[in-house]
Amino acid sequence: MSNADTIERLRAEYRNKQVRWGFIWALTCAVLWGAWYVPGSAIYLVSPFAELSAEEGGGYLLAAVVVTILNAVAVLIAMFVWVAVLGKSKDYVRTLRQVRISRWYAPAGLAGMLAIFGSVVAIAYVGAAFAAVAALLYPIVGAAAARAWYAETITKRAALGIVVIVAGGVVIFAPGILGEISGAGGAGWLGYVGGALAIIGWGLEGAIAGRALDVSDPDIGLTLRFTAEVLIWLVVVVPIAAGVSGVAFWAAMGAALTNPTVLLLLVLLGLTFGFCYVSWYKSFPLIGVGRGQAIAALYGPIALIWLFVFTLEIPGVQFIIGGVIAVVGSFILFTEKRDVLEVLRAVPRASRASAKSVPGGEI
Repeated sequence: MSNADTIERLRAEYRNKQVRWGFIWALTCAVLWGAWYVPGSAIYLVSPFAELSAEEGGGYLLAAVVVTILNAVAVLIAMFVWVAVLGKSKDYVRTLRQVRISRWYAPAGLAGMLAIFGSVVAIAYVGAAFAAVAALLYPIVGAAAARAWYAETITKRAALGIVVIVAGGVVIFAPGILGEISGAGGAGWLGYVGGALAIIGWGLEGAIAGRALDVSDPDIGLTLRFTAEVLIWLVVVVPIAAGVSGVAFWAAMGAALTNPTVLLLLVLLGLTFGFCYVSWYKSFPLIGVGRGQAIAALYGPIALIWLFVFTLEIPGVQFIIGGVIAVVGSFILFTEKRDVLEVLRAVPRASRASAKSVPGGEI
């Protein structure tokens, strides 16, 4: 065997390993994302969020703000611990100083912040079923944005897989939407706005972060993304929320941080959502934004399994059918030929000619 043949064989093996790990990371994200719904739902059953949810007026909205802020802080703490354990704390500081790279994580943090808050608002005002349906549509936005911004290839087979997964999600959750809308009252439109934010936010976040993940470590990138989100919450949103709600905001925040049950749930939120995001970000450079987001959308049927384990409530027939459809969609993506997955992004000549080099690659 010639040297050229050996190099080509090693290159093919390496690429196959990359693709395999890309799907493994995306599936890990789906498992942990589904697990997040257990503490994410339970936190509304304890004080002070149970009382806020029962109030008229802006109780739901105030509870959603406080929950989302504390969720972001919990995830950031988990990420700092994770980076420290991996011995990458210096890399975090180094990447932060590389403005041409770290600047992409600020808009990614903003998009993700809007998505998480939108999803929480949708749950509060319309219901968990609607929020889940809305979130399952985000791969379409992400794939479209990735193709428009940096020409990421989406084949007909990949597009079919995305559509099938989304269809499975709709079958799973749609039957419960009408029953939950009745509890939204006159402010139900806020839930629909929140659902739209979840779709657009998570779709755009993957496409934006994918630009920087080509030249930076996913663990560091994710920590920078949540650093940006927490800063936006603390510098921009908290003063506004405190000004609008006054004492009620600080009372809710204080009551939450002094309740041991809430603190335990926050630890679970940070661990599940934090490492869900770690897996999500690691999948993007390996299999692309569109495929990574589509596989991660399997969190829908997986969430049903987690909820059954903790509540012992058997899901309905539509949930089982929808889960099967979503799994079929994932296998459509899994079985795509490796030579098709070889080239994910086609960089236009004009872009290559005008691209400026930065430490670690081009961006």
